[in-house]
Amino acid sequence: MRAIVLHKPQDLHVEEREVALPGPGQVLVRIERGGICGSDLHYFRHGGFGAVRMKEPMILGHEIAGRVEQLGRGVEGPAVGTPVAVNPSSPCGICSFCRTGQPIHCSDMRFLGSAMRTPHVQGGFSEHLVCRAENAVPLVSGSDSAAGAFAEPLAVTLHAVGQAPVYGGRVLIMGAGPIGALLVLAARYAGAREIVVTDIQEGPLAYARKVGADRTVNVADHPSAMAVYATNKGHFDIIFEAAGQGETVSNALPLVKPRGAVILVGQGATAEIPISTIVTKEIKLSGSFRFDREFALAVDLIGSGRIDVSPLLSDTLPLVEARQAFLLAGDKSKSMKVQIAFS
Repeated sequence: MRAIVLHKPQDLHVEEREVALPGPGQVLVRIERGGICGSDLHYFRHGGFGAVRMKEPMILGHEIAGRVEQLGRGVEGPAVGTPVAVNPSSPCGICSFCRTGQPIHCSDMRFLGSAMRTPHVQGGFSEHLVCRAENAVPLVSGSDSAAGAFAEPLAVTLHAVGQAPVYGGRVLIMGAGPIGALLVLAARYAGAREIVVTDIQEGPLAYARKVGADRTVNVADHPSAMAVYATNKGHFDIIFEAAGQGETVSNALPLVKPRGAVILVGQGATAEIPISTIVTKEIKLSGSFRFDREFALAVDLIGSGRIDVSPLLSDTLPLVEARQAFLLAGDKSKSMKVQIAFS
């Protein structure tokens, strides 16, 4: 089989790998689509993010969907031929966090395409993947692999909107990349009354408008445009920081109402935060990391049509053009979500 392997920053190749056979409790999935995530881009550009760095070659990718091709011993389903989205998270099930209902914080988590542990967990950007049977979540009838590959990033945003009561609230999303745009869909599904989105480029903001943002603001072209939202101690009930920038976090605090919430979804930055503002306005400041049960919900919402992710798929490139796909995905002026077609 062919796989997309990163050896070091910018050193990306399509290489041949052996097809593994599914063991007990596992299935073999023929991958059809894979979406390039921000973390994939961090590996491609820098070899990692934060304190995480690659120490060995790694197959990238975790936003994947395809069809079940073979069942391992003892597996009754999903049946061969079933279209599935693959949940990239495999918590151990036995650590203290797993045993107390917090598998998202598993001490021994295996997450596809991750250098957080050594040996690294190889990713899903390959023509075949062996995974646990329960990780192959059947797609709802009528949805395809292109939509199914959105399940993982949508699950991230569904988890984020679960961090604070969105229903009936005024929401600001700072950063209009793929996660920011999906946050628009997730916040609207959760009942947001108003959704404003900011970014420093016009291209991503156009996608935010496509999926239902009430207003978008290019803060690079109009740096004072958000000042009106800071009057009378703030306008927004909830702010999602999806840009991963320290300055953005600081800028959010004057805009949120007293007892409002600022949810950090973006990663990779440090921030200088005026603690007195958080204290005096009683702001809830919290992080949101990956997802848990939201993956199955994401599959259902996409398949049922209650959330339409199709406007966010900007480009699909074949496997042989993997490097071009990564370069395109890294250019926010030209793309939103770039997927790779494996078949």
